[in-house]
Amino acid sequence: MKFNRLLVASAVAMALASGLAAAKTPADQLIVGMSMNNLLSLDPAGATGNDVVEVNANMYDSLVELDPADTYKILPGLAESWTVAPDNRSITFKIRKGVKFHSGNPLTAEDAAWSLQRVLKLNLALASVWKSYGFSAANVEQNIRALDAETLVLTLPEPTDPKLVIYTLGTSVGAMVLDRKKVMANEKDGDMGKAWLTTNEAGSGPFALNDWRQKDVLLMSRFDGYWRGPAKLKRVVLRHMTESQTLRLMLERGDIDVAAGMSVPDVESMKKNPNAVIEAVKRGNVYYVAVSVKDPKFADKRVRQAIRALIDYDGINKTVMPNYGLYHQRPVQMGLPATLPNPGYKLDVPAAKKLLAEAGFPNGFKTTIRVLSDPPFINIATNLQSTLALGGIEASVVPGTGNQVYGAMRDRNFEIIVGRGGGGAEPHPHSSLRSLVYNPDNRDEAKLTNFQGWRTSFISPEINALIEKAEVEQDEKKQTAMYQEVQKLYDAQVGAIQPVSQMVDTVVLQKDLRNFHSHPASTTRWREVYKQR
Repeated sequence: MKFNRLLVASAVAMALASGLAAAKTPADQLIVGMSMNNLLSLDPAGATGNDVVEVNANMYDSLVELDPADTYKILPGLAESWTVAPDNRSITFKIRKGVKFHSGNPLTAEDAAWSLQRVLKLNLALASVWKSYGFSAANVEQNIRALDAETLVLTLPEPTDPKLVIYTLGTSVGAMVLDRKKVMANEKDGDMGKAWLTTNEAGSGPFALNDWRQKDVLLMSRFDGYWRGPAKLKRVVLRHMTESQTLRLMLERGDIDVAAGMSVPDVESMKKNPNAVIEAVKRGNVYYVAVSVKDPKFADKRVRQAIRALIDYDGINKTVMPNYGLYHQRPVQMGLPATLPNPGYKLDVPAAKKLLAEAGFPNGFKTTIRVLSDPPFINIATNLQSTLALGGIEASVVPGTGNQVYGAMRDRNFEIIVGRGGGGAEPHPHSSLRSLVYNPDNRDEAKLTNFQGWRTSFISPEINALIEKAEVEQDEKKQTAMYQEVQKLYDAQVGAIQPVSQMVDTVVLQKDLRNFHSHPASTTRWREVYKQR
């Protein structure tokens, strides 16, 4: 699908101008205001961040989808059906017939296999989860293969829970199916189309990319040949907007339909607007306070206990986290059968002082808190700074960018970090524990940077073994009990990451939007969205 760039630019201008003139956005277009600061690449193999997941979920299709109202429910996508082998070591997918890519090329099981193989071969960010299942660049062609145009087989290199793999297929942007012929026609120097896909797409989804100007505007148009039938809206326009007050003003004037990333005061104000709808959805990630066990101070369990007792969980969740998060103190996301009730940690200054004195710090010590300069991170950090001072710990707040903060964490060169992480997308305990707790190799040279447990240098062979055992347990009751035991052990051993709140993503919508359902895995799809006017 090709578009003249002048016509595209004209369409954008007309879309925005008509919205201003009528004080309403066009009836056949979805206009979204959002920050595009983290929208750096559209390539599904290397695209990170929630924003690009939502964009790609509308240009590409996945083998399966998770129901936004019940993420345990797996819905067919490009795969009409699937079967798990009795030994849990392979999954066979039946690919539906008649699906066309935007280019007109037919979509086959070969495209699906190649797309997943490409993620491992390029070894970009989205390869991490597949490597955790045992896939590698060396074995992926053997273990992910098309038997024919309609049959795809995933053979699991290592024992794992097949349900977890299927959840990943429905949530990871790296699992979206690419038009192999189109991508390889744009390959340069053996990059498997990486450079081209940074700013282009090769999907089969309900919308096709027309134009993307970084940190300005992204325009998609309806793909009338979509296998589910054409989307209800003709065009989607994403506008780069970083100021919350600007988002609020544009919503109030009717210039945009959806606002993402608004501040708490502006969201609260829009709750009083009869023409606005507030939609909040829980994500699987948690906001946390993390310490580095490489630091001799924090290697002492009593100091970690003291830090845990110097967090004002109630105050942070009441004053900082509305519209950002919900009170939560477990490494496993809330709402899963395996998730234990909160342990009820409270700010307890006398207990913290006693623990610090026992650890040899009767007068406290000096430390640093690295944190993103954005809310709510910086607000959590300043609150923490004040409560640490009550225990005699003098903490300097060091704000920075994502690369500066998480880069220091990946380098294991920090003392305290206020951050956000977790499995997030898959509704499975292993997803969270793999990300936050599991650390199979604590050596610096292991460089397991995608395991936040490794980043903190906290390692528990007992916890590792139990996580590994639970992952392959086929009896659901036994598996749930094992995951609950992991949480108890993590509490008792005072893990280096202390969850404070579970992430909530809040968007504000115009009242006339219908069928806009934010997805907990960020795969919010717009194909059924329309406006009732």
